[in-house]
Amino acid sequence: MAQILFTIGGYQQRSYGVIVALAILLGTVVAYFLTNDKAYRQHLLDVLLYGVLGAVIGARLWQVFFYEWPYYSQHPAEILMIWHGGLAIQGSIVGAVIVGLIYTWKQRISFWHLADIAAPGLIFGQAIGRIACFLNGDAFGSPTNSAFGLIYPPGTPAYVIYGSQPLWPAEVWEGQWDMVVFALVLLMSRWRKWPQGMVFLAYITLYSLGRFSLEFLRGDGPRYLFHWTAAQWISVAMIVLALSYALVVALKSRMRQALEA
Repeated sequence: MAQILFTIGGYQQRSYGVIVALAILLGTVVAYFLTNDKAYRQHLLDVLLYGVLGAVIGARLWQVFFYEWPYYSQHPAEILMIWHGGLAIQGSIVGAVIVGLIYTWKQRISFWHLADIAAPGLIFGQAIGRIACFLNGDAFGSPTNSAFGLIYPPGTPAYVIYGSQPLWPAEVWEGQWDMVVFALVLLMSRWRKWPQGMVFLAYITLYSLGRFSLEFLRGDGPRYLFHWTAAQWISVAMIVLALSYALVVALKSRMRQALEA
């Protein structure tokens, strides 16, 4: 774990920002080279800047207002300090989707086709992004009450709360789960008979299932009804919305095939 990669004079380069930038770059490269649709490849590049901006804004607002408002309400000057950590992945998805909807509406192209193309790159980027959380010592787990677990160094958010107690490697396991989802979504995207939107909706559902499960091990946020975190409630909402819309898409596809038969 290394919050600071290097120091030059009075300048400190934090690992969090470097890994997040790397995650965006690699996610874009993956999405770009996995699609054979040249027109939509260009759309991926055209929407990239706006999508990244929307994702970062959404991720920060989500973190501030859903997860850490008691802290940021007392330290409003730190809301803009994203290089210190604190970007909620669920918020980044929402922000990117909003930008994608606006872009595809203005360009008169299919949002769902663009979303399907972007899905492998999105989840791959999320997997890399969890390395940033690990190096920064945030998104950490709760105590394992055993010799097994991650021990975070002084200066990290995890150490401030739990000291030298071994903690569940929640963020590490989430990154690994994201890679499993990447593999599954990639396999789905290779089979071209899915109705538009199914690949993206599968990505949302699988990611949210993993996030919901691993949140039971987290130790960095308040819990509410059923002892669930805010991320778990949001994950459930995402799963319900994704599966509901997937059912609508599947029914529409069947009806269309029946009419064409």
